[in-house]
Amino acid sequence: MSGSAGSAPAHAVYDSPVGPLTVVEVDGAITTLHFGAHPGATTTPLLAAACDQLYGYFYCGLAAFELPLRPAGSAFQQAVWQAMQAIPKGRVRTYGELAAAIGSPRAAQAVGSACGKNPIPILIPCHRVVAGSHLGGYSGAGGVETKAALLSLEGYLLCS
Repeated sequence: MSGSAGSAPAHAVYDSPVGPLTVVEVDGAITTLHFGAHPGATTTPLLAAACDQLYGYFYCGLAAFELPLRPAGSAFQQAVWQAMQAIPKGRVRTYGELAAAIGSPRAAQAVGSACGKNPIPILIPCHRVVAGSHLGGYSGAGGVETKAALLSLEGYLLCS
């Protein structure tokens, strides 16, 4: 679409074990994932692939998503989100470890903020980033309970 503002967003709703998820596509990339169902869902090949991969993640042990992602954010947020995608399924990293991994070892609090602003949770696995002594927060629906459920699904042993 040369010279245009781009195509209108399309979205699909996937009914997951942690509740309905709305996946949004703009110009051939996933830009957001919202907790909850949004009316007016559409079907595109990319949205169908995203729903298929979410099914694979929740029910078939899919370890990594292979979808074009385009989250909007600052350069620092982009670096954090990129580093999150390198955390293997079933593993966690602390905010401090992630800060060190992106070359900003004193930026643990800023990493936590970037995690909270992740526009594509689950696909960009911010649930795999924890505080040093506890799970930390989670901005998705259900909060820390959803984070714990996702980690448990991945086989991460949660201790009381």
